[in-house]
Amino acid sequence: MSRYFIYMSYLGTAYCGWQRQPNGTSVQQRVEEALATVLRHPSPVVGAGRTDAGVHARMMVAHMDGGDVMREELPALADRLDRLLPGDIAVHKIVPVRPDAHARFDAVSRTYQYAVSGAKDPFSREWVHRMSLREMDFARMNEACGVLREYTDFTSFSKLHTDVKTHDCRINHAGWRREGSLWVFTICADRFLRNMVRAIVGTLFEVGRGRRSVDGFQQVIEAKDRCRAGSSADARGLALACIAYPDDIFI
Repeated sequence: MSRYFIYMSYLGTAYCGWQRQPNGTSVQQRVEEALATVLRHPSPVVGAGRTDAGVHARMMVAHMDGGDVMREELPALADRLDRLLPGDIAVHKIVPVRPDAHARFDAVSRTYQYAVSGAKDPFSREWVHRMSLREMDFARMNEACGVLREYTDFTSFSKLHTDVKTHDCRINHAGWRREGSLWVFTICADRFLRNMVRAIVGTLFEVGRGRRSVDGFQQVIEAKDRCRAGSSADARGLALACIAYPDDIFI
């Protein structure tokens, strides 16, 4: 049995998230249905993570098992799968990996981005969170971002009552940057907790508006209490941007 990584992107607006759910349509469901049609047998996939309802992905990776496929046939397989999927899901490539490679557990880092704008733009309304930026101090928010790299326990930014063994994450980078008419928050870590990025962004908004100091932001982390942090930012502005793997898992 051979294993393959599927690289894809999607607009999450119409979906209940990446992972299959009993009460909604997920991206995973659409991908597995398309694979079953193309390969003519059920082909479950395992994603690198599970984005929440409405969250997008510029890069999602999922692995699947199947028979031996010649490398020159993989582009054709990716193209057939891409054409069968709806317009808000795109398949970019399918690559062979080691039989024990795992899309989730072998990832060494993940990068998320959150985009906000103060201007109305009908062409970006699905993936950019529009809000008033008149009183937003991004320099102060970036100062608070520096605090994130000093800690590993992010219980305060985790969804409550989740089944995880540890709330430890190692954040390699976090910060806001102006990109044209947008402000984009980029955060990279070895792993993320459920709802973590949106909770961090929502709390940073409070810092930017002067409702919470940088020291207060630090106290939120140290409290290890979700109730001390701000509200979660809207899902619309969030996208999984990149997933990195060690080179030796690829064939």
